[in-house]
Amino acid sequence: MSAKKSSLYESLTESGAIALAKRLQLFEENSNLTCNEIGDGNLNLVFKLNDIETGEGIIIKQALPYAKVIGESYPLTLDRSRIEATALLKQGEFVPQYVPKILYTDDQLAITIMEDLSRLQIARTALIEGKDLPLLSKHIGEFLAKTLFYTSDYGLNQHSKKSLVKQFINPDLCKITEDLVFTDPFFNHDSNDYEPELGPDVERIWQDQALKLEVAKLKQKFLTKAEALLHGDLHTGSIFADDKETKVIDPEFAYFGPIGFDIGQFIANLLLNAISRDTENQEVLYTHIETTWNVFAKEFTTAWKKDALEIFTKVDGYLEHVLSEIFEEAIGFAGCEIIRRTIGLAHVADLDSIQPYEKRIVTKQIALSLGSELIKNQKNITKPEQFKEYVKQAVTL
Repeated sequence: MSAKKSSLYESLTESGAIALAKRLQLFEENSNLTCNEIGDGNLNLVFKLNDIETGEGIIIKQALPYAKVIGESYPLTLDRSRIEATALLKQGEFVPQYVPKILYTDDQLAITIMEDLSRLQIARTALIEGKDLPLLSKHIGEFLAKTLFYTSDYGLNQHSKKSLVKQFINPDLCKITEDLVFTDPFFNHDSNDYEPELGPDVERIWQDQALKLEVAKLKQKFLTKAEALLHGDLHTGSIFADDKETKVIDPEFAYFGPIGFDIGQFIANLLLNAISRDTENQEVLYTHIETTWNVFAKEFTTAWKKDALEIFTKVDGYLEHVLSEIFEEAIGFAGCEIIRRTIGLAHVADLDSIQPYEKRIVTKQIALSLGSELIKNQKNITKPEQFKEYVKQAVTL
């Protein structure tokens, strides 16, 4: 893995971000600007600039040539910045209401400047705080259906699809997913991170050959099944939302992969929030899961009937087959995401913030059991409402 960077590249500072914004005339000439580095992610610098008088703001995001969570010993290509900006622009062609507006990009400096979304809240934070976000699943269902259908062989001619695939070859970021989602958590690997009390549960996963066989099949699909342009990292931390609005951010993991992957990742993160809650407060998350799939299936079907280019889409039963396969794979991918977020390198606050500690351990044991059940039973879960039953089963194990 190599970190390719232009000789012009240098990491931005807060003062450098202000100078860039002024040079690009993104604010009025005499604006009094403030700037704060707000990035808490693993791979990038993120600066928030505001005009003190008007309150107007922008976000400047710059990719670092290494994984921030690990350090300079883990280099990464800066091309992911181009991929992210290009993905946002492509998604904006189909669902402009669900992605931030791009104001400027610079591939050499690995910079993307976009609208400030601070009027909204990160969806993960909002859900942990117990907010319902009533339109979240409807909006994400539509986002998924349109971005995935219209970048697939169903909605594009073959030449356009293959030309687009070339723009999103993303080996470095895909390698992170291949390792951290599909490999390391299922073996005794140094990147894994879990509490000592989870040791017996983790050992069961490592020794479960039936589970690892299904994970191997899912990994192979991730490696080879270039169906549509994925966001690639669609969790609740990559979404800004409130009661009326939803914006999907951070598609730097974008590449052409299996349609079910994005769906599975989003559903998994809803499930992680659900099991972190007391039983009486879980229902809203199950409703979100059902709504996500139902809206996706409805919008995907509408696009299929209206705009499909592939001649076989006219064959009776083909749409139903495609949706069934997408749902099955989404279940398996969701199981992998749940397990890796529990014992892998990158955790989620939904679980790690649970108090007291003993309750956190029990909830993580539930997560590991649930993830395993989803992976091994993906063919048997044919409707989103069945998730609730598998959660209940996991709770009793």
